[in-house]
Amino acid sequence: MDTTHDRPAAAPGAGAAFVRFVLCGGSVGLASSLAVTGLAALIPWVLANALITVASTLLATELHARVTFGAGRRATRRQHTQSAGSAAAAYALTCLAMLVLHHLAAEPGALLQQGVHLTASALAGLARFAVLRLVVFARRPRSGLSTGSRVVLQGAGAYSYS
Repeated sequence: MDTTHDRPAAAPGAGAAFVRFVLCGGSVGLASSLAVTGLAALIPWVLANALITVASTLLATELHARVTFGAGRRATRRQHTQSAGSAAAAYALTCLAMLVLHHLAAEPGALLQQGVHLTASALAGLARFAVLRLVVFARRPRSGLSTGSRVVLQGAGAYSYS
């Protein structure tokens, strides 16, 4: 008896997930970079980066849950919380990069600031992909069976585990 229709869709492979991650996360990242630069003209850069990081993390987590890692449904609170942890690390990295830039250049132009921010974001993004794929959106077995175990229906209702 085949019950494949009861199983969730298989998660995309690492390559496909990475392409989706780059497209979804990269689009949000580019928009965020523009937003940080614009908002930093009105408020301190660190505050602008914090506000945009929160908003973009919520949006990106939803996109990754629905598209990147093949869940096809909204992100859970647990996934948002775990994703926020990786975003906090990304925020720290981008702030550090910008602090170093402002230490090295008294008044860097907007283009240089954006370049440094995007570079730091790309490095943080690689680390986030690993965390999101291996921890946050990792497929977990739905029952007490170990990963790789499957129930085999035999004869008159007898079950065996392999």
